[in-house]
Amino acid sequence: MDYNTLLDMATDLGYELAMSGAETFRVEESISRVLASYGVQSEVFAIPNYLIVSILTEDGTPITRMRRIGTHGNNMDAVEKFSGLSRAFCNRRPEPKVGITWLDIVRGQLENYPTHIEYLGDFIGAGGFGLLFGGNWVDGLCAGICGILVGFISKILEGHNANPFFRTIATSFVMALVAYAFGAMGIAPNPDAVTIGALMILVPGLLFTNAMRDIIYGDTNSGINRIVQVILTAIAIALGTAVVWRLASGLWGTPVSAPAIDYSIPAHCLFSFVGCVGFAILFNIHGPGGMLCALGGMLSWAVYLVVLRLGYSDILAYFWSALFASVYSETMARIRKYPAISYLVVAIFPMIPGAGAYYTMNYAIRGEMELFASQGMHTAAIAGILAVGILLGSTSFRMYSDWKAKKI
Repeated sequence: MDYNTLLDMATDLGYELAMSGAETFRVEESISRVLASYGVQSEVFAIPNYLIVSILTEDGTPITRMRRIGTHGNNMDAVEKFSGLSRAFCNRRPEPKVGITWLDIVRGQLENYPTHIEYLGDFIGAGGFGLLFGGNWVDGLCAGICGILVGFISKILEGHNANPFFRTIATSFVMALVAYAFGAMGIAPNPDAVTIGALMILVPGLLFTNAMRDIIYGDTNSGINRIVQVILTAIAIALGTAVVWRLASGLWGTPVSAPAIDYSIPAHCLFSFVGCVGFAILFNIHGPGGMLCALGGMLSWAVYLVVLRLGYSDILAYFWSALFASVYSETMARIRKYPAISYLVVAIFPMIPGAGAYYTMNYAIRGEMELFASQGMHTAAIAGILAVGILLGSTSFRMYSDWKAKKI
C-alpha cells in the first residue's frame, strides 16, 4: 500500500470539500470513510480554516497531512461532485495514484455560471426579496439593480484581495447609498425594501446554515467559529448601511419609506420562488436541482405564512417553516442522492432574518434604543428558533437512518 499517496488523495478530497463550502462533519466523514474503505484507520480533525489527517501504516509509523483552508466558497456544484467522488472511492477503491487522477478529472468537470448569469442571479435574487419584504414592482426593480451593483463591487474588491470584512462594508455602503438615492429621487417609494432585498446578497446564508449543522453534529468549535463569522458579517453590513443612513439624512433629509405592501399568499410564494432561483444561481446549483431548491424555499415560506395567518406567533411560524425546510432538504437529498446542504441553504434563505438585522441597526443609528433592544432580541430569537427547527429535522432523519442501518 502506498500510504503517502493514499493520504494525499483523501486529504485533497477533504480540502476540496471544505473550500467548496461543505459542512465540517461532511469533510471529516468523507475522509474517514475513504480511508476506512482501504482498511486504514484515521484521525481527522477539521475546522473552518484548517484540516489535519493522520494515519498509521502497517508497521505503526504515523503519517500526517495538514492543509490550510482559505476563504470558503458557495459552490454547491463542487460539494455535490466531490461528495459523489468520495462514494466512488469507497465503492471502487482505485489505486491511490488513479484516485488522484480522478480528483483532477472532477476539478476539470466543475461547472460555473458565466459572469452575466451570476449578475442575473444577483438581479432576480435581490428583486424577488425586495418584493417579498413589501416593496412594489418599482422597488423590486430597483432592488435588482442594487443587487447587480453588490455583485459587481464584490467581484472588483475580491479581485484586489480585499478582506471579507472591508469588502462587505464597502459593498453595503455603495449599495445603500444608491438605494436611498432612488428613494430621494422619488423613484423607489420604499427604499427600505430596496436596501433589504439587495442586502440579502451579502447575508452569509451558507455560513449560518453550516454553523447550525456543525453544532447539530457535535462540531461545536467549527459551529462557533462560523457563528462568529456570521456576526462579523452582520456587523459589517450594519456599519455600511448605518453610515449611509446618516449621510443620506444630511444630503436629502431623513429617508422615508412607504408602508410595506401586504401581498396575498400566492404572490408571496411567487416572490420567494423567484428570489430563491436567484440564490440557487449564486450558490452555483445547476440543472433541475436549482428549481427543486427554489421550490423548497417557496414551500417553506408558504408554511410560515399559513401558520402566521392561523393566528400563531411569528416565532412559531419560523419554527415550523425551518422544520419543513430541514425535512424537505433531507428528503430530496435521499431521493436524488445529493448533499442535503444544497437544498437546505436555499430553502431556509427566505427565513434568515436579514430584515431584522437591518432594522435593528437602523434603530441604533436613530438613537431609538428601546426599539433597538426589542428588534435585536426578536432577531436573535428568530435565529435561535430556526436553529431548533433545523436541528429537529436533521436529527430525526439521522436517527432514522441509523435505526434502518442497524435493522438491516
